[in-house]
Amino acid sequence: MLQTTLLPRVFLMKDKGNEFTLTDPDPKWSVEAVMHFYANTYPTLTTAKAVGPEITNDTLQYRFETTMGTKG
Repeated sequence: MLQTTLLPRVFLMKDKGNEFTLTDPDPKWSVEAVMHFYANTYPTLTTAKAVGPEITNDTLQYRFETTMGTKG
């Protein structure tokens, strides 16, 4: 018999050289809605884009990437 399992979402971001793992506030929300939710705490997310998902360690990992603060 075939079983399906929903993988939990995990959101990754870098801020000031440190990588953070952000939990999923609500699995029903879109990835963009989660990014806007966390933008109140991490203002760099206002100009970020979501990359992913990538399946790692039985989770769906999305990465929030921004080019703010980098040169070149």
